[in-house]
Amino acid sequence: MLKAIRERLSLQGLILISPTMFWLIVFLLVPLVLIVVISFGARGIYGNVEYTFNLDNYARLFDKGYASILWDSIWIALMTTVFCLLAGYPLSYYIARTHPVRRSLLMFLVLVPFWTNFLIRIYAWMIILRGEGVLNAVMTALGLMQGPGQWLFEQIQLYTPGAVLISMVYEFFPFMILPLYTSLEKLDPALLEAAADLGARPWRAFLRVTLPLSVPGIIAGSILVFIPAMGMFVVPDLIGGAKTVLVGNLIRNQFLTARDWPFGAAASMVLMLLTLGVTLIYTRTFGFGEELVP
Repeated sequence: MLKAIRERLSLQGLILISPTMFWLIVFLLVPLVLIVVISFGARGIYGNVEYTFNLDNYARLFDKGYASILWDSIWIALMTTVFCLLAGYPLSYYIARTHPVRRSLLMFLVLVPFWTNFLIRIYAWMIILRGEGVLNAVMTALGLMQGPGQWLFEQIQLYTPGAVLISMVYEFFPFMILPLYTSLEKLDPALLEAAADLGARPWRAFLRVTLPLSVPGIIAGSILVFIPAMGMFVVPDLIGGAKTVLVGNLIRNQFLTARDWPFGAAASMVLMLLTLGVTLIYTRTFGFGEELVP
């Protein structure tokens, strides 16, 4: 009797998950297998794929030019994560500790950029950072375009890596705020009061109580920022121009311009392995908590 009940429940569970399994197999597993197969192939004379097993495409990624692109992608993604964390932690802490009514308003303001199309926000930054743009006009009006001010503007104006970094931080900033806020908002104020009663100064209470308890939010926000920043190609294309080429741009160009699908597939697999490695480290160390869900 119990065996029949278990079999019936197993059948019902299989029926319930079958649409999801079908979706994952058809639209995730099958394309992934095709990309893996193509990555070991070779480009034909006319841009077709020759299905021969070789590791040449992966070896090319370690050439000096392509290796530098991969390193630049990791570096910009890492810097984007660091700046989002440095700017997002104080803001998240302030929002979590403020009055509930004001807290709702501030979180609403954080989410407002999501209501605007992604490309519109990028074009807005192009207007701000271009040579004769808004930032140039403001700095000139304030008399800041002399000496260090001019040098700073040259580092962040349109079609520079600095402009790409600023735009990436702007785009992914809310993804850092939300998990940080979730961790900090759950912090029990009684813990800080207990630390104060035991003689801990505010900065020491922050380092010994607040910061350790907010680590899951820090890690979750870093994952949410670092992974999409690694594969981003729209921002480098529009803001960086030809001066900033990241691995996302490399993959896009190989598939759509150079018609070298095997090499593009190999670059895609390397990018996926890098992001999976970061995610695996996170799940093994901290697990998937609710902070990961924005």
